[in-house]
Amino acid sequence: MTHPKRLEAAQRLADSAPPGALRVVMDPDPAGKPSVLRTALSAWSAIEDGATHQLVVQDDMILSETFFERARLAIEEMPDAALALFALWDSRNGAAVRFGAMAGARWVSAVNEYFPCVAIILPRQVATGFVAYGRNRLDAWPDDILMYRYLRDNGIPAYVSVPSLAEHEDHGSISGNAFRGPRRSVCFLPGDVPGREGARLSGLKVLPFFKHGVAQCAVRHDGPGPSRWLHMDCEQYLEGIGVRSERLQPAIVQMAEAVPLSAAKGTWLTAFTMGFTQRREAHRCAGPDGGAAPDAAVLAEALATVGPGGISHAHTEDRIAELREELARITRAGIEAGREAAARPRPAKPPRPAGSRRIAVLGSATPLGEHVLRGLADRGHRVTALASAPRDPAPDRTAEPAYDAVLDLTGLHGGERDGSARVTLRHPARATAAAGIRTLDVGDVYGPGCARDSRIGRLVWAALRSQPLVIEESAGEWLRPLHVSDLADALSAMARTPPPEGALPATALADGARCTVAEMAAAVRKAVRPVPVVGGAPPAAAPRPSAGPPPPDRRVPTDLVYGLHTYAQWLAYEGIRLASDV
Repeated sequence: MTHPKRLEAAQRLADSAPPGALRVVMDPDPAGKPSVLRTALSAWSAIEDGATHQLVVQDDMILSETFFERARLAIEEMPDAALALFALWDSRNGAAVRFGAMAGARWVSAVNEYFPCVAIILPRQVATGFVAYGRNRLDAWPDDILMYRYLRDNGIPAYVSVPSLAEHEDHGSISGNAFRGPRRSVCFLPGDVPGREGARLSGLKVLPFFKHGVAQCAVRHDGPGPSRWLHMDCEQYLEGIGVRSERLQPAIVQMAEAVPLSAAKGTWLTAFTMGFTQRREAHRCAGPDGGAAPDAAVLAEALATVGPGGISHAHTEDRIAELREELARITRAGIEAGREAAARPRPAKPPRPAGSRRIAVLGSATPLGEHVLRGLADRGHRVTALASAPRDPAPDRTAEPAYDAVLDLTGLHGGERDGSARVTLRHPARATAAAGIRTLDVGDVYGPGCARDSRIGRLVWAALRSQPLVIEESAGEWLRPLHVSDLADALSAMARTPPPEGALPATALADGARCTVAEMAAAVRKAVRPVPVVGGAPPAAAPRPSAGPPPPDRRVPTDLVYGLHTYAQWLAYEGIRLASDV
């Protein structure tokens, strides 16, 4: 599939394949608004009579020497499955591929992300169904996110190859993805030997990946209700299971010569979490030879891309190549450190950190509530989700309260249009009911778990769908953004510190990070996609409001661009399930 601007590259790719294997399909409206989906639907519609499967490859791909042989063997092994033959080096599916390489697998089940569509095989009936599905959503989402939704909603098994059978060869992005930096495979070996296509890895529960310079982690939450994924940093995940990774970082991180310290730390932390998870979860492949040893070349390449993928948004291809070898050494050190940490005997119940509190939480049965609940637990608290408010002790106060703090999230939805969200935090042990209650003004909460109809959410949602950012209010109106992780930090600190005697006024948690709507739109364009900005009256000349004091023990606030990036990821892969079918 191609565009007239890249017809020559597409023809070269078709000519490199066995005779008749590939045909060029052109964008049906090359002068229109750039749309990968429009061209993809033409390609999926072009399936020949009698064909059982359709392969679609984008014009900027390099195919492995054994591409077609492995593809045919995989189809024979998994005739009803969607097969992605490529995964990006900084993606969740790329993280799954790395675990597959560590386990000796040839395919891994696709995870909660877009389904890679740059080189993909679908069974005939699946391809036909996607054409009908996509034609009703031409102006909604990119083709890879729509493909993920379509496969998931229809229960179609989906797998990603280990290693990749194709590599991305950047010719410039017509669809507007050039701002993301180099986009390479998690693991590409041109001479990969075909065979063992039945060795598959599935059921992954923790996915560490290095992206946008941050060691991140997606963790599967299996219930109650449908399976879903929580999004957090690797450090937060490790702290929640009782591992203090910063105490384990070896000298190789501090002594990295060419690699920036932040890149070295992020690479090592991601690798540590990978090694720890792989040892603790004991990943096993399905298939007759599921116990086969990992392929050394595949494993080495898969691990060598951890660091490069995590810094690809900020460095050129040449600079990444200079850092690759040293980042690979750091990755290997992190993997071994993680495995060693997981192998150490661990107490049945790890000791609670100093300041741990028993916290009851009301209103946690929402995506945002789940993230706050998990955040408090990861910070060492004993957290209990309640369906209704607990009864206070007897009036004589002789009975010990069941909880040190009661947190009410029922006024927090993450979708407020005016930044008016409130939560209350009560310490039952205080002498009077009023003395122990804090009313917390949390401003414009954003991040994983937050709805898409808030003032910040509307902008992120539009950018995800490549639509203009429409500013309905004055561009100079003030927002008070507060990331979900920072909200959990503040609530944790306040739960540890009982309020003084006497009723407390409302506490504003987000006053220290104000920005205008125009500034927020600029940050969204940087974090998600550089789409146009429409509307917004010129900002009035008004002084920037003074920042209030931060909550006690507050950590360094989440960087706004990174925080918006995490919000966009969650909306695209999890929040989309809660949206109307658009």
